[in-house]
Amino acid sequence: MDRLSNTVRPYAWGSTTAIPDLLGTAPTGEPQAEMWMGAHPGAPSLVDRGTGEQPLSAVIEAAPEAELGEAAVRKFGPRLPFLLKILAAGAPLSLQVHPDLARAREGYAAEEARGVPLDAPHRTYKDANHKPELICALTPFEGLCGFRAPAESADTLAALEVDSLKPYVDLLHAHPEEAALREVLTAVLTADRTETAATVTAAAAAAERLGGAYAPYAGLAHHYPGDPGVIAAMLLNHVRLQPGEALFLGAGVPHAYLSGLGVEIMANSDNVLRCGLTPKHVDVPELLRIVRFEAGDPGILRPEASSPDGEELYDTPIDEFRLSRHVLAPGAAPRTLPSATPQILLCTAGRVSAGALTLAPGESAFVPAGESARLSGTGTLFRATVVA
Repeated sequence: MDRLSNTVRPYAWGSTTAIPDLLGTAPTGEPQAEMWMGAHPGAPSLVDRGTGEQPLSAVIEAAPEAELGEAAVRKFGPRLPFLLKILAAGAPLSLQVHPDLARAREGYAAEEARGVPLDAPHRTYKDANHKPELICALTPFEGLCGFRAPAESADTLAALEVDSLKPYVDLLHAHPEEAALREVLTAVLTADRTETAATVTAAAAAAERLGGAYAPYAGLAHHYPGDPGVIAAMLLNHVRLQPGEALFLGAGVPHAYLSGLGVEIMANSDNVLRCGLTPKHVDVPELLRIVRFEAGDPGILRPEASSPDGEELYDTPIDEFRLSRHVLAPGAAPRTLPSATPQILLCTAGRVSAGALTLAPGESAFVPAGESARLSGTGTLFRATVVA
Protein backbone atom coordinates (compact mmCIF):
# COMPACT_ATOMS: atom_id res chain seq x y z
CA MET A 1 0.00 0.00 0.00
CA ASP A 2 1.36 3.41 -0.98
CA ARG A 3 0.67 6.84 0.42
CA LEU A 4 0.08 9.16 -2.55
CA SER A 5 1.67 12.53 -3.14
CA ASN A 6 -0.72 14.41 -5.40
CA THR A 7 -0.64 17.42 -7.71
CA VAL A 8 -3.06 20.33 -7.29
CA ARG A 9 -4.01 21.98 -10.58
CA PRO A 10 -4.32 25.80 -10.46
CA TYR A 11 -7.07 26.32 -13.05
CA ALA A 12 -8.52 29.83 -13.01
CA TRP A 13 -12.01 28.69 -11.95
CA GLY A 14 -10.70 27.00 -8.80
CA SER A 15 -11.52 28.06 -5.26
CA THR A 16 -8.68 29.72 -3.35
CA THR A 17 -9.75 28.20 -0.02
CA ALA A 18 -11.72 24.93 -0.38
CA ILE A 19 -8.84 22.50 -0.95
CA PRO A 20 -6.57 24.20 1.63
CA ASP A 21 -9.44 24.02 4.15
CA LEU A 22 -9.81 20.29 3.49
CA LEU A 23 -6.07 19.67 3.77
CA GLY A 24 -5.62 21.94 6.77
CA THR A 25 -3.05 24.08 4.96
CA ALA A 26 -2.76 27.83 4.49
CA PRO A 27 -4.24 29.26 1.26
CA THR A 28 -1.68 30.58 -1.19
CA GLY A 29 -3.98 33.21 -2.65
CA GLU A 30 -3.97 31.38 -5.97
CA PRO A 31 -6.84 29.21 -7.25
CA GLN A 32 -6.60 25.51 -6.37
CA ALA A 33 -9.07 23.76 -8.65
CA GLU A 34 -8.37 20.01 -8.70
CA MET A 35 -6.22 17.54 -6.80
CA TRP A 36 -5.48 14.50 -8.99
CA MET A 37 -5.10 10.97 -7.63
CA GLY A 38 -4.10 8.22 -10.01
CA ALA A 39 -1.80 7.52 -12.93
CA HIS A 40 -2.96 10.05 -15.53
CA PRO A 41 0.11 11.06 -17.60
CA GLY A 42 -0.73 14.75 -17.15
CA ALA A 43 -0.09 14.67 -13.39
CA PRO A 44 0.43 11.18 -11.97
CA SER A 45 0.51 10.71 -8.21
CA LEU A 46 3.92 9.95 -6.73
CA VAL A 47 4.75 6.97 -4.52
CA ASP A 48 7.88 6.04 -2.58
CA ARG A 49 8.78 2.38 -2.19
CA GLY A 50 12.11 3.02 -0.53
CA THR A 51 14.10 4.34 -3.49
CA GLY A 52 12.66 7.83 -3.72
CA GLU A 53 9.46 9.17 -5.24
CA GLN A 54 8.39 7.91 -8.62
CA PRO A 55 5.21 8.34 -10.67
CA LEU A 56 2.48 5.79 -10.03
CA SER A 57 2.15 5.51 -13.81
CA ALA A 58 5.76 4.24 -14.02
CA VAL A 59 5.19 1.76 -11.19
CA ILE A 60 2.16 0.33 -13.00
CA GLU A 61 3.92 0.29 -16.37
CA ALA A 62 6.78 -1.73 -14.89
CA ALA A 63 4.52 -4.50 -13.54
CA PRO A 64 0.90 -4.02 -14.64
CA GLU A 65 -0.47 -7.40 -13.57
CA ALA A 66 1.17 -7.17 -10.14
CA GLU A 67 -0.26 -3.69 -9.54
CA LEU A 68 -3.65 -3.93 -11.27
CA GLY A 69 -4.43 -7.65 -11.23
CA GLU A 70 -4.75 -9.99 -14.18
CA ALA A 71 -8.49 -9.45 -14.60
CA ALA A 72 -8.21 -5.64 -14.75
CA VAL A 73 -5.32 -5.77 -17.23
CA ARG A 74 -7.26 -8.18 -19.42
CA LYS A 75 -10.31 -5.91 -19.42
CA PHE A 76 -8.79 -2.42 -19.54
CA GLY A 77 -5.20 -2.91 -20.64
CA PRO A 78 -2.02 -2.22 -18.63
CA ARG A 79 -3.18 1.08 -17.14
CA LEU A 80 -5.29 2.35 -14.27
CA PRO A 81 -8.54 3.15 -16.12
CA PHE A 82 -9.84 5.90 -13.81
CA LEU A 83 -8.76 9.23 -12.37
CA LEU A 84 -9.93 10.34 -8.92
CA LYS A 85 -10.03 14.04 -8.03
CA ILE A 86 -10.95 16.54 -5.39
CA LEU A 87 -12.68 19.31 -7.37
CA ALA A 88 -13.14 22.81 -5.92
CA ALA A 89 -15.18 25.16 -8.11
CA GLY A 90 -14.95 28.79 -7.07
CA ALA A 91 -16.36 29.93 -10.42
CA PRO A 92 -18.34 28.16 -13.17
CA LEU A 93 -16.56 25.64 -15.37
CA SER A 94 -17.15 25.51 -19.11
CA LEU A 95 -20.41 24.08 -20.41
CA GLN A 96 -19.34 20.77 -21.95
CA VAL A 97 -20.16 17.30 -23.18
CA HIS A 98 -18.19 14.06 -23.59
CA PRO A 99 -18.27 11.55 -26.48
CA ASP A 100 -19.11 7.87 -26.23
CA LEU A 101 -16.35 5.32 -26.80
CA ALA A 102 -17.09 4.67 -30.47
CA ARG A 103 -17.11 8.36 -31.39
CA ALA A 104 -13.96 9.02 -29.35
CA ARG A 105 -12.12 6.33 -31.30
CA GLU A 106 -13.40 7.62 -34.65
CA GLY A 107 -12.69 11.27 -33.86
CA TYR A 108 -9.21 10.60 -32.50
CA ALA A 109 -8.26 8.48 -35.51
CA ALA A 110 -9.56 11.12 -37.93
CA GLU A 111 -7.59 13.95 -36.31
CA GLU A 112 -4.47 11.79 -36.16
CA ALA A 113 -4.86 11.01 -39.87
CA ARG A 114 -5.14 14.75 -40.63
CA GLY A 115 -2.01 15.44 -38.61
CA VAL A 116 -3.66 17.80 -36.14
CA PRO A 117 -1.15 18.30 -33.28
CA LEU A 118 -2.35 17.08 -29.88
CA ASP A 119 -1.70 20.50 -28.37
CA ALA A 120 -3.41 22.47 -31.16
CA PRO A 121 -6.11 24.77 -29.74
CA HIS A 122 -8.61 23.50 -32.32
CA ARG A 123 -7.91 19.81 -31.56
CA THR A 124 -11.10 18.12 -30.32
CA TYR A 125 -10.04 14.55 -29.43
CA LYS A 126 -6.98 14.19 -27.20
CA ASP A 127 -7.26 10.39 -26.95
CA ALA A 128 -9.39 7.45 -28.09
CA ASN A 129 -11.32 6.97 -24.85
CA HIS A 130 -14.69 8.04 -23.50
CA LYS A 131 -15.03 10.15 -20.34
CA PRO A 132 -18.04 9.23 -18.22
CA GLU A 133 -17.76 10.84 -14.80
CA LEU A 134 -19.34 11.06 -11.36
CA ILE A 135 -19.28 14.04 -9.00
CA CYS A 136 -20.10 13.53 -5.31
CA ALA A 137 -20.65 16.64 -3.19
CA LEU A 138 -18.59 17.24 -0.05
CA THR A 139 -20.21 20.65 0.48
CA PRO A 140 -23.40 22.11 -1.03
CA PHE A 141 -22.67 21.90 -4.74
CA GLU A 142 -24.37 23.52 -7.75
CA GLY A 143 -24.28 22.51 -11.38
CA LEU A 144 -26.13 22.22 -14.66
CA CYS A 145 -26.96 18.79 -16.01
CA GLY A 146 -29.02 17.65 -18.99
CA PHE A 147 -31.84 19.39 -20.84
CA ARG A 148 -35.06 20.52 -19.25
CA ALA A 149 -38.34 19.99 -21.06
CA PRO A 150 -38.56 22.49 -23.93
CA ALA A 151 -41.71 24.07 -22.47
CA GLU A 152 -39.90 24.80 -19.20
CA SER A 153 -36.99 26.39 -21.03
CA ALA A 154 -39.41 28.42 -23.14
CA ASP A 155 -41.04 29.77 -20.00
CA THR A 156 -37.65 30.66 -18.53
CA LEU A 157 -36.59 32.58 -21.63
CA ALA A 158 -39.98 34.27 -22.06
CA ALA A 159 -39.97 35.60 -18.50
CA LEU A 160 -36.83 37.59 -19.24
CA GLU A 161 -38.81 39.70 -21.74
CA VAL A 162 -35.88 40.11 -24.12
CA ASP A 163 -37.08 40.54 -27.70
CA SER A 164 -34.12 38.73 -29.27
CA LEU A 165 -34.95 35.61 -27.23
CA LYS A 166 -38.47 35.32 -28.65
CA PRO A 167 -37.43 33.28 -31.73
CA TYR A 168 -35.94 30.68 -29.38
CA VAL A 169 -39.15 30.63 -27.35
CA ASP A 170 -41.16 30.04 -30.52
CA LEU A 171 -38.86 27.19 -31.63
CA LEU A 172 -39.15 25.50 -28.25
CA HIS A 173 -42.94 25.58 -28.51
CA ALA A 174 -43.19 24.67 -32.19
CA HIS A 175 -41.29 21.38 -32.48
CA PRO A 176 -41.07 17.96 -30.84
CA GLU A 177 -38.56 17.68 -28.02
CA GLU A 178 -35.45 16.53 -29.86
CA ALA A 179 -35.91 18.86 -32.80
CA ALA A 180 -36.72 21.83 -30.56
CA LEU A 181 -33.64 21.39 -28.39
CA ARG A 182 -31.38 20.77 -31.37
CA GLU A 183 -32.63 23.79 -33.31
CA VAL A 184 -32.35 26.18 -30.39
CA LEU A 185 -28.87 25.07 -29.31
CA THR A 186 -27.72 25.26 -32.93
CA ALA A 187 -29.18 28.74 -33.32
CA VAL A 188 -27.58 29.96 -30.09
CA LEU A 189 -24.10 28.66 -30.97
CA THR A 190 -24.10 29.81 -34.60
CA ALA A 191 -25.66 33.26 -34.17
CA ASP A 192 -23.67 36.42 -34.86
CA ARG A 193 -21.42 36.91 -31.81
CA THR A 194 -22.00 40.67 -31.59
CA GLU A 195 -25.78 40.20 -31.61
CA THR A 196 -25.51 37.30 -29.15
CA ALA A 197 -23.42 39.41 -26.78
CA ALA A 198 -26.13 42.07 -26.72
CA THR A 199 -28.77 39.40 -26.05
CA VAL A 200 -26.73 37.94 -23.21
CA THR A 201 -26.23 41.38 -21.66
CA ALA A 202 -29.96 42.09 -21.75
CA ALA A 203 -30.83 38.60 -20.46
CA ALA A 204 -28.32 38.90 -17.61
CA ALA A 205 -29.76 42.24 -16.51
CA ALA A 206 -33.25 40.73 -16.50
CA ALA A 207 -32.03 37.66 -14.60
CA GLU A 208 -30.40 39.86 -11.96
CA ARG A 209 -33.61 41.87 -11.62
CA LEU A 210 -35.76 38.75 -11.26
CA GLY A 211 -33.38 37.00 -8.84
CA GLY A 212 -34.35 33.67 -7.27
CA ALA A 213 -34.11 30.86 -9.80
CA TYR A 214 -32.64 33.32 -12.33
CA ALA A 215 -29.70 34.35 -10.15
CA PRO A 216 -27.37 31.58 -11.44
CA TYR A 217 -27.68 32.91 -15.00
CA ALA A 218 -26.78 36.42 -13.90
CA GLY A 219 -23.75 34.88 -12.19
CA LEU A 220 -22.73 33.06 -15.37
CA ALA A 221 -22.91 36.28 -17.36
CA HIS A 222 -20.78 38.02 -14.75
CA HIS A 223 -18.02 35.44 -15.25
CA TYR A 224 -18.52 35.08 -19.04
CA PRO A 225 -19.96 38.37 -20.36
CA GLY A 226 -21.51 38.04 -23.79
CA ASP A 227 -20.91 34.27 -23.98
CA PRO A 228 -23.63 32.31 -25.85
CA GLY A 229 -23.20 29.59 -23.23
CA VAL A 230 -25.23 31.77 -20.85
CA ILE A 231 -28.29 31.28 -23.07
CA ALA A 232 -27.48 27.59 -23.62
CA ALA A 233 -27.34 27.16 -19.84
CA MET A 234 -30.98 28.23 -19.59
CA LEU A 235 -31.93 25.08 -21.48
CA LEU A 236 -30.46 22.83 -18.78
CA ASN A 237 -31.51 21.56 -15.37
CA HIS A 238 -30.09 23.57 -12.49
CA VAL A 239 -29.04 21.06 -9.82
CA ARG A 240 -28.21 21.54 -6.15
CA LEU A 241 -26.46 18.65 -4.41
CA GLN A 242 -26.23 18.25 -0.66
CA PRO A 243 -23.12 16.60 0.85
CA GLY A 244 -23.11 12.90 -0.02
CA GLU A 245 -25.32 13.31 -3.10
CA ALA A 246 -23.89 12.73 -6.56
CA LEU A 247 -24.47 13.12 -10.30
CA PHE A 248 -23.45 10.66 -12.99
CA LEU A 249 -22.64 12.24 -16.35
CA GLY A 250 -22.73 9.87 -19.29
CA ALA A 251 -21.87 10.44 -22.93
CA GLY A 252 -23.67 13.26 -24.71
CA VAL A 253 -25.07 14.94 -21.57
CA PRO A 254 -24.36 18.70 -21.49
CA HIS A 255 -23.23 19.87 -18.08
CA ALA A 256 -21.26 22.42 -16.10
CA TYR A 257 -20.19 22.68 -12.48
CA LEU A 258 -20.93 26.06 -10.91
CA SER A 259 -19.71 26.00 -7.32
CA GLY A 260 -18.75 23.72 -4.45
CA LEU A 261 -16.31 21.04 -3.32
CA GLY A 262 -16.66 17.43 -4.41
CA VAL A 263 -15.03 14.08 -5.11
CA GLU A 264 -14.94 13.41 -8.85
CA ILE A 265 -14.09 10.16 -10.60
CA MET A 266 -13.88 9.61 -14.33
CA ALA A 267 -12.59 7.33 -17.01
CA ASN A 268 -9.00 8.23 -17.89
CA SER A 269 -9.58 10.62 -20.79
CA ASP A 270 -9.18 14.28 -21.74
CA ASN A 271 -11.95 14.38 -24.36
CA VAL A 272 -14.09 17.46 -23.78
CA LEU A 273 -16.32 19.19 -26.32
CA ARG A 274 -17.21 22.66 -25.09
CA CYS A 275 -20.58 24.31 -25.64
CA GLY A 276 -19.81 27.69 -24.10
CA LEU A 277 -18.75 29.55 -20.96
CA THR A 278 -15.19 29.41 -22.21
CA PRO A 279 -12.68 31.35 -24.32
CA LYS A 280 -11.50 28.02 -25.78
CA HIS A 281 -12.39 26.48 -29.13
CA VAL A 282 -16.00 25.35 -29.64
CA ASP A 283 -16.34 22.75 -32.41
CA VAL A 284 -20.02 23.31 -33.15
CA PRO A 285 -20.53 20.65 -35.87
CA GLU A 286 -18.87 17.92 -33.78
CA LEU A 287 -20.64 19.09 -30.65
CA LEU A 288 -24.05 18.81 -32.33
CA ARG A 289 -23.13 15.30 -33.43
CA ILE A 290 -22.32 14.27 -29.84
CA VAL A 291 -25.03 15.95 -27.74
CA ARG A 292 -28.01 13.84 -26.67
CA PHE A 293 -31.04 16.05 -27.26
CA GLU A 294 -33.17 14.41 -24.60
CA ALA A 295 -34.93 16.17 -21.76
CA GLY A 296 -35.23 14.55 -18.36
CA ASP A 297 -34.52 14.53 -14.66
CA PRO A 298 -30.76 14.67 -14.00
CA GLY A 299 -31.09 11.78 -11.53
CA ILE A 300 -29.42 12.65 -8.24
CA LEU A 301 -27.62 9.60 -6.81
CA ARG A 302 -27.49 8.74 -3.12
CA PRO A 303 -25.19 6.08 -1.73
CA GLU A 304 -26.79 2.69 -1.15
CA ALA A 305 -25.62 -0.03 1.22
CA SER A 306 -23.76 -2.63 -0.84
CA SER A 307 -22.25 -4.93 1.80
CA PRO A 308 -22.98 -6.00 5.38
CA ASP A 309 -20.03 -4.03 6.75
CA GLY A 310 -21.53 -0.66 5.78
CA GLU A 311 -19.93 0.15 2.43
CA GLU A 312 -22.18 2.57 0.48
CA LEU A 313 -22.06 2.42 -3.31
CA TYR A 314 -22.75 5.10 -5.93
CA ASP A 315 -24.23 2.83 -8.58
CA THR A 316 -23.28 3.68 -12.18
CA PRO A 317 -23.33 1.72 -15.47
CA ILE A 318 -19.56 2.03 -15.93
CA ASP A 319 -16.89 -0.62 -15.41
CA GLU A 320 -13.84 1.70 -15.57
CA PHE A 321 -14.68 3.04 -12.13
CA ARG A 322 -16.65 2.18 -9.03
CA LEU A 323 -16.98 4.73 -6.24
CA SER A 324 -18.13 3.85 -2.75
CA ARG A 325 -18.03 5.42 0.69
CA HIS A 326 -17.26 4.19 4.20
CA VAL A 327 -18.50 6.27 7.12
CA LEU A 328 -16.84 4.91 10.25
CA ALA A 329 -18.51 5.84 13.53
CA PRO A 330 -16.61 6.01 16.84
CA GLY A 331 -16.07 2.50 18.19
CA ALA A 332 -17.11 0.79 14.95
CA ALA A 333 -15.59 -2.59 14.19
CA PRO A 334 -12.72 -2.63 11.64
CA ARG A 335 -13.65 -3.39 8.02
CA THR A 336 -11.65 -5.42 5.53
CA LEU A 337 -11.87 -4.28 1.92
CA PRO A 338 -12.02 -6.66 -1.05
CA SER A 339 -8.59 -7.11 -2.63
CA ALA A 340 -9.17 -8.42 -6.15
CA THR A 341 -8.84 -5.06 -7.92
CA PRO A 342 -6.62 -1.95 -7.61
CA GLN A 343 -7.95 0.73 -5.28
CA ILE A 344 -7.41 4.35 -4.34
CA LEU A 345 -8.57 5.29 -0.85
CA LEU A 346 -9.32 8.94 -0.02
CA CYS A 347 -10.12 10.31 3.43
CA THR A 348 -12.41 13.36 3.48
CA ALA A 349 -13.21 13.65 7.21
CA GLY A 350 -11.77 12.47 10.52
CA ARG A 351 -8.82 10.07 10.62
CA VAL A 352 -9.03 6.64 9.03
CA SER A 353 -6.38 3.95 9.21
CA ALA A 354 -5.96 1.72 6.16
CA GLY A 355 -3.51 -1.01 6.96
CA ALA A 356 -0.34 0.63 8.28
CA LEU A 357 -1.28 4.08 6.93
CA THR A 358 -3.37 6.66 8.75
CA LEU A 359 -5.13 9.11 6.44
CA ALA A 360 -6.24 12.62 7.38
CA PRO A 361 -8.67 14.69 5.27
CA GLY A 362 -7.38 15.04 1.73
CA GLU A 363 -4.82 12.23 2.09
CA SER A 364 -4.97 9.16 -0.11
CA ALA A 365 -3.40 5.76 -0.75
CA PHE A 366 -3.01 3.33 -3.63
CA VAL A 367 -3.71 -0.32 -2.82
CA PRO A 368 -2.43 -2.74 -5.47
CA ALA A 369 -4.61 -5.66 -6.50
CA GLY A 370 -4.21 -8.62 -4.17
CA GLU A 371 -3.25 -6.51 -1.15
CA SER A 372 -5.66 -6.50 1.77
CA ALA A 373 -6.71 -3.21 3.37
CA ARG A 374 -8.25 -3.12 6.84
CA LEU A 375 -10.08 0.06 7.81
CA SER A 376 -10.43 1.47 11.30
CA GLY A 377 -10.77 4.82 13.01
CA THR A 378 -13.45 7.51 12.85
CA GLY A 379 -14.22 9.42 9.69
CA THR A 380 -15.24 9.21 6.03
CA LEU A 381 -13.28 7.37 3.37
CA PHE A 382 -14.04 7.09 -0.35
CA ARG A 383 -12.95 3.95 -2.18
CA ALA A 384 -12.30 4.07 -5.93
CA THR A 385 -11.78 0.86 -7.88
CA VAL A 386 -12.89 -0.92 -11.08
CA VAL A 387 -15.40 -3.59 -12.05
CA ALA A 388 -13.25 -6.39 -13.44
